[in-house]
Amino acid sequence: MRVGLKVALSDANLDLKQASNQRQLSIAIAALTPEGARTAPLNLCLVLDHSGSMQGRPLETVKQAAYRLLEQLTPGDRISVVAFDHHAKVLIPNQPVDNLTALKFEIGRLTADGGTAIDEGLKLGIEELARGRQNTVSQILLLTDGENEHGDNDRCLKLAELAARQNFTVNTLGFGNHWNQDVLEKLADAGGGALAYIQRPEAAIEEFSRLFNRMQSVSLTNAHLILSLSNRARLAELKPIAQVLPEVIELTPQIETDKVIVRLGDLMIDAPRVVLVNLYLSQLQEGPQVLGWVQVRYDDPALGQTHLLSESVAVEAIGMRQYQPHPNPEVQTHILALAKYRQTQIAETRLQQGDRAGAVTLLQSAAKTALQMGDRNAATVLQENATRLQTGEELSEADRKKTRIVSKTILQP
Repeated sequence: MRVGLKVALSDANLDLKQASNQRQLSIAIAALTPEGARTAPLNLCLVLDHSGSMQGRPLETVKQAAYRLLEQLTPGDRISVVAFDHHAKVLIPNQPVDNLTALKFEIGRLTADGGTAIDEGLKLGIEELARGRQNTVSQILLLTDGENEHGDNDRCLKLAELAARQNFTVNTLGFGNHWNQDVLEKLADAGGGALAYIQRPEAAIEEFSRLFNRMQSVSLTNAHLILSLSNRARLAELKPIAQVLPEVIELTPQIETDKVIVRLGDLMIDAPRVVLVNLYLSQLQEGPQVLGWVQVRYDDPALGQTHLLSESVAVEAIGMRQYQPHPNPEVQTHILALAKYRQTQIAETRLQQGDRAGAVTLLQSAAKTALQMGDRNAATVLQENATRLQTGEELSEADRKKTRIVSKTILQP
């Protein structure tokens, strides 16, 4: 199993008449699987909210989605299930997927009652994953429909960070309209996973399946991007690095001597993680030049190997005294994806501050940005919400949550 690396500058031509050139560096990272290569089994823990608000159809549809997911697991995969209300319990201890009938029976016994303590469920989920971590791809799928009223949100975030340090990925699903989007987004971002929204009970099976397909495509784990810059290049000071695919996440770089290191997490087959780096370039030379080198450190759980290194790829540019722009359209699309996210985030902040007009302007800008990048579904959601605010309406919880989802990723039709 190898890592594929593709680097590109927003414009590889540099203007030598300028004291400094600003460029965005796009880095696409994906797992490359040779034909016949073995992938690691999945070590999956479902962490399910069964509080009183899940009573009736919500809990029943979640059970059906869980049954369908169990049926897609293969021999060698491992499963555990944790259920939480204002307490948490292990419903199915970590074990190989052998007896589907028995596993479904245990899930079927769940009833809805009590409050919500997400951190208690997450803690037990991490403990169960740890029992089956050897040579597996370890994933948590946490579902909740409510606020963490019996738990501690700061503790939740620390647990997600702990999971990431143990090479466990945390995916979060918000069910209905009353979950805290800030908490679930932070958990997914810190845990290197995805945030999903189940607006209607009948969408539960589809969302479970979508996330499961993503988990099954993981073949390499614990990936870290290593960026070595020449003395001609430096990172921007404010928010210099972000992931833009498969979802937008602001990344925090660690500076180690002459290297910039960023944790990426899982690497999937045929679905690259794309990172955008904001660079300032100075003291440039005429003609071709190397601005830095990109490499990835990663683990291959199928082979039980850790701290493997990809090939090192050069970041190259051309200094020109007679500058001729040559923008890269693919990188421009990535820049727009990040702009859409940041515009929407600022719009949410303005709305919270009571600046309705400011929120409208930014949502309209985000809608135009989405159209520029061809994301018509996001443009529709963002413009409709801007119009609601402009006409004096309030945004519903569903509106706010869908806005957050379309800001981070491409909304599926």
